[in-house]
Amino acid sequence: MNDLAPLLTPEGRALLDAVRGTAPADELAVATRLRRDHPAPLVSAALAQARLRQRAVAKFGTEDAHRMFFTPDGVEQSTRASVAAYRAARLKELGVTSVADLCCGIGGDAIALARAGIRVLAVDRDPATAATARANADALGLAGLIEVREADVTEVDTSGHDAVFVDPARRGGRGRIFDPEAYSPPLSWAVAAARTARVAALKIAPGVPHEAVPADAEAEWISDHGDVKEAVLWFGTAPGTVRATLLPGPRTLRGAGLPDPPVRPLGRYLYEPDGAVIRAHLVADVAAELDGGLLDATIAYVTADTLRPTPYATAYEITDQLPFNVKKLKALLRERGVGVLTVKKRGSAVEPEELRRKVKPQGPHAATVFLTRVAGAPTMLIGAPAAV
Repeated sequence: MNDLAPLLTPEGRALLDAVRGTAPADELAVATRLRRDHPAPLVSAALAQARLRQRAVAKFGTEDAHRMFFTPDGVEQSTRASVAAYRAARLKELGVTSVADLCCGIGGDAIALARAGIRVLAVDRDPATAATARANADALGLAGLIEVREADVTEVDTSGHDAVFVDPARRGGRGRIFDPEAYSPPLSWAVAAARTARVAALKIAPGVPHEAVPADAEAEWISDHGDVKEAVLWFGTAPGTVRATLLPGPRTLRGAGLPDPPVRPLGRYLYEPDGAVIRAHLVADVAAELDGGLLDATIAYVTADTLRPTPYATAYEITDQLPFNVKKLKALLRERGVGVLTVKKRGSAVEPEELRRKVKPQGPHAATVFLTRVAGAPTMLIGAPAAV
């Protein structure tokens, strides 16, 4: 149901309250009961919105998610609230007081910007999406700071704003789009728009090739609780800088332009860099901090002889190094009574679940096995998280 208007009426809002938390198995019974007193399309719309709100909790938190309105694409494509809040705080620190939020979607970034005290022009060409963003600004008491405009972003004058934020659509009819020039609008247009403002931020896919980053941009990769969420091209900040930012925190690692780390034998500890560090090509910076090296020139695992705390990598103490052999691994795990097995892989074609089925771990103890390559050879490393 693209028209949100019925859900914004007192009857619609009462229905939304009534269906909050409805489990999928109970939907039919709830719908049957509510249709005795309410129009069937409105009941269906309320239940559909309740499902979207439940999905949105992971991104927006319970309180906001159950006050906001969503479209299916909006839930999927919107920025996680923690990431949006970090970016809004950074814009605030840069002295930004107003932002043209182009391709605003359901308004996730606009909400974060407004909560940081920044005035926002939020633009989206899709009528249902723009209506949803407007409803969200109202629902969260931010309508005084957020103006939502239904328009083609390529035709919007942004000259009256300190900064531009662009979040191009990276999904099409066939799923995720990997070519930046196939974004809507294309990355080249977004870059041109960014260069017209004092400060700009372009949200792009974290897998963007580094060679696609303009020379006058700063590139930042952001992860949240270890999951890489996005890359951002910043203009008007520090051209040529590469950063990896980890949330919560934030903790930011700035690249020093170091050469690739040396390859060395396995030490006592293995460090698994955060995904944002890997995407930002800053593994060398972490290796230098740890006085470590790589197990293999093509694998982003760092090994070192000493244990040092770092927010940019997770440390494991390694007890065994074996050539890849399922039977030997099964025997070793049985001997040690390992029943809780965490399988990590990098540079291996073996799927973790497949390995678990084959080794059938049983017992009271836990272990971590890394399927990787050491000096080009398929290898198994067994260990456990190190106590830092």
